Amino acid sequence: MKIYESFDDIEIELKKLALEKKIALEELKIVKHDFEEVLRPINWLNSFLKFASKYGFLMLFKKLFK
Repeated sequence: MKIYESFDDIEIELKKLALEKKIALEELKIVKHDFEEVLRPINWLNSFLKFASKYGFLMLFKKLFK
């Protein structure tokens, strides 16, 4: 437990905590935006196409050198 010497110390600590709270809220907004971006259907489609192209390339490569 912290012991404060004056009301100025308490005010400084409260301002510090308020700023930390604002920073945490902004970080949560960023995480929310990133999460929403991941859930978009177009991103799922892009991921599937990347996977399919890699898999298709491997199958083609395998047939060529068999």
